[in-house]
Amino acid sequence: MLPPGRRRGAAVSSGTTLLGLFLLFASTATAAGSVLGLDFGTLNLKAALVKPGIPLEIVLSKDSKRKETAALAFKPNRDSKNQILAEPGKFPERVYGGDALALQGRIPGEVFPNLKLLLGLPADGTSDMIATYNSRYPAVRVEQVEELGTVMIKSSAFVKEEPPWSVQELLAMELANVKRNAEALAGKGSSVDDAVITVPAFYTADERRAIENAASLAGLNVNAIITDGLAVGLDYAKSRTFPEVTKGEKPEYHIVYDMGAGSTTATLLRFQGKSVKDIGRYNKTVQEVAVLGTGWDRTLGGESLNQVVVNDFVHKFLTKPVLKSRGTQEDEIKADGRLMSRLSKDAEKARQVLSANTETTSSFEELMPEIDFRVKLTRADFESLTVDFAERVEGPIKDALAAAKLTMKDIDSIIMFGGAVRTPFVQKQLEKVAGGSAKLRSNVNADESAVFGAAFKAAGLSPSFKVKEIRDSDVAGYAAGMMYQDGGKDRKQPIFAVTSRVGSGAATKQVSFKDKEDFAFSVYQTVDGIDRPVIRVQTNNLTAGVKELNTKYGCTAADVSTKFGIKLSAVNGLPEVVSGTVSCEVEGSAKSGSVMDTAKDWLGLGKKDQEPLGVEDDGPTEEVKAGTSSASKSKSSSTSSSGSSSSSSKVPEKPKKRTESINVAFIVTPQGNPQPAPEELKRMRDRLAAFDKSDHARLDREEALNVLESYTYQVRDFLSNSDYSLVGTDAMRDEISKLLDTTRSFMESPSDVAKATEQVLREKLSGLKKLVEPVKSRRTEETARPEKVAALRESLDQTGKFVEMVREQVDKAATASSKASIIEASKSAEAAAKSAAAPAESSAASDDFDNLEEPDTSSTSTSDAPKYSNPADFSPYSSVDLADLESVYEKVGTWLSEKEAEQAKLKSHEDPVLLVKDIETQASKLSQVMRDLLSKKMRQQQQSKTTSSSKKPASSKSSKTKSSKKSAKSSASTADGAEESASGTKSAKPAFVTINPGDDMPTEEEIMRMVNEAKDQGAETKAAKSKHDEL
Repeated sequence: MLPPGRRRGAAVSSGTTLLGLFLLFASTATAAGSVLGLDFGTLNLKAALVKPGIPLEIVLSKDSKRKETAALAFKPNRDSKNQILAEPGKFPERVYGGDALALQGRIPGEVFPNLKLLLGLPADGTSDMIATYNSRYPAVRVEQVEELGTVMIKSSAFVKEEPPWSVQELLAMELANVKRNAEALAGKGSSVDDAVITVPAFYTADERRAIENAASLAGLNVNAIITDGLAVGLDYAKSRTFPEVTKGEKPEYHIVYDMGAGSTTATLLRFQGKSVKDIGRYNKTVQEVAVLGTGWDRTLGGESLNQVVVNDFVHKFLTKPVLKSRGTQEDEIKADGRLMSRLSKDAEKARQVLSANTETTSSFEELMPEIDFRVKLTRADFESLTVDFAERVEGPIKDALAAAKLTMKDIDSIIMFGGAVRTPFVQKQLEKVAGGSAKLRSNVNADESAVFGAAFKAAGLSPSFKVKEIRDSDVAGYAAGMMYQDGGKDRKQPIFAVTSRVGSGAATKQVSFKDKEDFAFSVYQTVDGIDRPVIRVQTNNLTAGVKELNTKYGCTAADVSTKFGIKLSAVNGLPEVVSGTVSCEVEGSAKSGSVMDTAKDWLGLGKKDQEPLGVEDDGPTEEVKAGTSSASKSKSSSTSSSGSSSSSSKVPEKPKKRTESINVAFIVTPQGNPQPAPEELKRMRDRLAAFDKSDHARLDREEALNVLESYTYQVRDFLSNSDYSLVGTDAMRDEISKLLDTTRSFMESPSDVAKATEQVLREKLSGLKKLVEPVKSRRTEETARPEKVAALRESLDQTGKFVEMVREQVDKAATASSKASIIEASKSAEAAAKSAAAPAESSAASDDFDNLEEPDTSSTSTSDAPKYSNPADFSPYSSVDLADLESVYEKVGTWLSEKEAEQAKLKSHEDPVLLVKDIETQASKLSQVMRDLLSKKMRQQQQSKTTSSSKKPASSKSSKTKSSKKSAKSSASTADGAEESASGTKSAKPAFVTINPGDDMPTEEEIMRMVNEAKDQGAETKAAKSKHDEL
């Protein structure tokens, strides 16, 4: 058996938290994964994706349809005579959905629709579903291989030696196609691996395992399998709040009546709110959706109604005189695959039309050679043909009510779901059952509600999402029990009833056995009165465990108890063994624990007699003894004796008993239909992978063929364009024309194209491009070159002006620096002379604490410091900056002059040396060096102003006021003041000055003003953004 997917605890599987109407995705640092909800119907396959940023969106098909027809076709390879060409190791083309059904008229034996009907059929051949399928699709070669436990289909698109395809493999192809569509919706690089799949309530263990196997082969992990009715219930509940039973309110009861293409089910659901324990001392209200009972009719559906219309068409067709004269029999008509596919398609259309109209007409041109057929069908005729089906409509509802022990008076509404429920006689019967139309509701999407419910469930199981907390539970559907041997006789013990819970609140059955040595038992499922085995359990260390208990604790065989925990899996709803123990009670207290245990006891934690905290979502534990039908329920296996001990403190305590247990190791083997062996499973996966590789190769080849064909038209237009005549010689054009004719001749030969591989097609394309692209490139260069050269020349002129400006500033700075050095030297000499003339006694008599006082700088004359009123005397540029700028300027200018001279010597049909991309590279060098120097100047000016502001001495209040007024006046009257104010802006974004061609080089003041304006805009943007963030 294939892995059933990730398993989660009951508390996680049933619940989730709602923020908003549908979903609020968790804000975590971990990567959130995508999950898929799948409604695998008989006729259509629907999928919904949940991904961060994509809440519950339908996965569209390749044709942008919201549902994909559940059909697959193999389109065989053919030779030049249109005969099927089957070669070893070669795969046909796969076609899905409506495109596959469109091939039924041509190759009916290679189209495989409605494969769900063949899934998980009993290996003993007791099912008549294969005969039903063959009657509907006579051209499909179906056979059941009992050894493999599955239905196999043979295709003529492969060689005879190729093994037939199992239904699981074919379904895996359809699921893989949906998976690819979902990943395309999720976005490039996304992977969709987890899914929740809906199945009918009547699915057996073999059918559920088969769908799990198909999903696994498709690369999907099945997180859960839920019934269609429960999925619709989840979709119904996700936007509603129900009466709270903890307040004494009455729950709601609804029946989901699902009539689809293949079957009909009725699911009775209970909807209620409930107050449960939350974190700490708080409570919270959760919604509960529980299935109480189900009923079904496996063969009542749209396809069976279609077959009634087909049979009517056949009978009327046989009344034609030409067929009577030929003696044509009904069996001959029904054995014709092409004819039956046409009748089936029009029968479905006629049934759908009659849902809204009273009559319809179907016409068939040459249904048989030279025989046309036209037939009229009224709604009255259709209803007379389906009287037997109408009587079966109420059956599933009655079964569901009986299972839940409720009556129709208890039901609030019947929720109609499925395509066939729109049939008029079906609604009439439902009104009859419900006692009128008041209880019939269409408040869910009749086509997509189940897939939305499945996607909601998938999101709830995923740790990447938070959704509304809805605790859901299903029912077993079939009774289950176990078979074992007792005293050499075969025994049976019921374990689960038809209505036993699956999911939230599911009970774990603790089954006690008398066996003290290794033994085996099996669990079965009762289907239609037949006990079908599900799993076999074989213990490994029971004998050793009993011996160990005897050796260590002196337990006798009579004191030893063997128990196994069995529950219904939350993943697939099948019985599973969750635990096995062998134990006995011994006297004496337990051994003293570790230091941590002592600390826990001192704090009141982890005491032996402390009752464990229960989880609201945990189900009860039921004790079952093999050989008895009674079961006792308990929430916990441990009891507290603190009450009795505290009340009788003076009475000597009896020796305490403790339970010593050893886990029993066991092996679980699936039973029922044979499961694929590991080597067979590997063969399936390898063959599917090879098929995928063949599809990719085919798509790549088709793409190469399309590109080559498109390019030949471009070359044809290229040769007729006179603009290219100057950049190419006649010899070049003749060579291109000759190769084009050869290529087009190849393209017009179907046999040559059919034999050509992707590599051959790409080589032909490369050969054409090798001749054509250089000519096109020369024309492109010739057209764009003059404009690019002119732009580069203008940039050189502007750079030259900038070089002169920088050189002037560097020279002025050098002169100013020289003057400052002379003045500083003079001041130093004067200060040294004054210091030498000072009386020595004054220095000796000075107080030791005089140096602690700060000098009074406010009275110091500023005439001693040199003043420079011209700002140009200070330059942020150094001689190194000037040298770098001049170097780039001269190199670019030299390069352009040399390349222009070389290009002038070349002819138009020769490859150019002055390329557009090279011109752009040289222009970027000029722009970069200018940006670097301007940025350097702006940084230094801002640092200089920041430094001068921080070094400004403190002054009195009056001087501050006077200074601020003077600064305000200066700021208002001069550009320098504005420049100073703007330069103090914090966190200003870097500004860039663009010099347009033809403009004069701006002055430094103009450049700084533009930069400051950009800073002000950046500050305003940042302030607005901060305000928005606060909101």
